[in-house]
Amino acid sequence: MKRNVLYIEDNEKIGSLLKEELEQRGFSVQWLLSGEGAEKEVNQHEVVILDIMLPGLDGFTVGKRLKKAAPAVPILLLSARTSINDKVDGLQFADDYVTKPFHTDELVARLEVLIRRSGGTHFERILLGNQIEVDPEVQMVYDKRTGEEIILTGKQHQILMYFIRHPNQVLPKEQIYEAIWEETYITGDKTLMVHIHRLRQKLERHPDSPEIIETLKGIGYRVKL
Repeated sequence: MKRNVLYIEDNEKIGSLLKEELEQRGFSVQWLLSGEGAEKEVNQHEVVILDIMLPGLDGFTVGKRLKKAAPAVPILLLSARTSINDKVDGLQFADDYVTKPFHTDELVARLEVLIRRSGGTHFERILLGNQIEVDPEVQMVYDKRTGEEIILTGKQHQILMYFIRHPNQVLPKEQIYEAIWEETYITGDKTLMVHIHRLRQKLERHPDSPEIIETLKGIGYRVKL
């Protein structure tokens, strides 16, 4: 189920990049370059991403109007401002506040928390292959044939959820490693390969001929949804 986002950002380069990133992760995004008339759109969405520095009406004014028009729709503020006063002022009406620059993974995680808290969507189970189901709301993995939970280690779970947040994308091994271990990948390191091998043993019907976690030789991995 796509989650509907109203995104208000006047910087066309930033707006285009973030819109594309969110859409790749299963969001439906309506992007506005200013807050003019946003009150008419807000009730059609489950969450708002609002940049503070806007032409005309500033983000604080727009945010207060949106909250008045749709009190139940959560607002996430984006800003390059880091002062405590700006954060306090923003959180008078907004539900979360993220400073620029930010990592898209963190932003997506915060959006999902806001949507879940507001009751704005129901997360359906995700089917991997023919036999694995993932419940993204509680982040549990099940064998569809038996209904039993598949117990993963911490790193295995992080790797699988990273794939799910980046569906159908070819992910270089360096990118996955640095996102999970939060340290620079060293050429020749087999750590990620070992963890994916063990993850396949738990998820795949035939680990030596994987259907869920694909290897793209010399590049990385991909999980298709």
